[in-house]
Amino acid sequence: MSPERQTAAGHDADRHANRPDGSPHEGHTMGGINAMALSATLHCLTGCAIGEILGLVLGTAMGLSTGWTTALAVLLAFLFGYTLSTFPLVKAGLGAGAALSVVLAADTLSIATMEVVDNFVMAVIPGAMEAGLVNSIFWVSMMIALTAAFAAAYPVNRYLLHRGKGHALTHGYHRAAPGQVTGARRFIPDLSTAALAAALVAFMLGGLTVSVAAELNNSNDTEPLTHARAAANARHVLTSA
Repeated sequence: MSPERQTAAGHDADRHANRPDGSPHEGHTMGGINAMALSATLHCLTGCAIGEILGLVLGTAMGLSTGWTTALAVLLAFLFGYTLSTFPLVKAGLGAGAALSVVLAADTLSIATMEVVDNFVMAVIPGAMEAGLVNSIFWVSMMIALTAAFAAAYPVNRYLLHRGKGHALTHGYHRAAPGQVTGARRFIPDLSTAALAAALVAFMLGGLTVSVAAELNNSNDTEPLTHARAAANARHVLTSA
């Protein structure tokens, strides 16, 4: 995309979100801003959740301490959050560097808010940080933490959109996208926010289901062993007598 086109797209984002006086544009009622804030928050939340869970998996596999595992999870949360927002802009015609600069300006505050709240909630829930991935405490705690992170980031995104910032910056580039995507850009995945959110919910519920099944299986395995030992002890006593 040429510099002139990028500039025009950026101006379109500003006009689309706000009037010059900072009030909402007539094309963006408060309901429209609320819907955009919801979509933007879900999009950021999905990237953050993917990065955090992957960071915890890698940290556990490498035997890292809780502090280093948390740091890795936060780093990957930012990485995946930025990546999911960069893909549509690159597909729309921006260069990777230009797209990333727009995303950094649009998403950093939202992702940072999510990470602070998410990690705080995980830290205050007893046993959440020490629980393994095959542990229902981890998944329930993660669901609570992500819900709290969403609740905290939504008003942040809504405020930014109302001011013509945040995801309002990326919206103009989507509107300026060419009608036909050609070349290697065709292979960039076009993932809707609804699809990402559905995949996240399914993954979280799957992890919870597997952990509960594993815990039930471990519980069932120990009971027969206890009964067998009790029977062996009883036979030993009778034989000795």
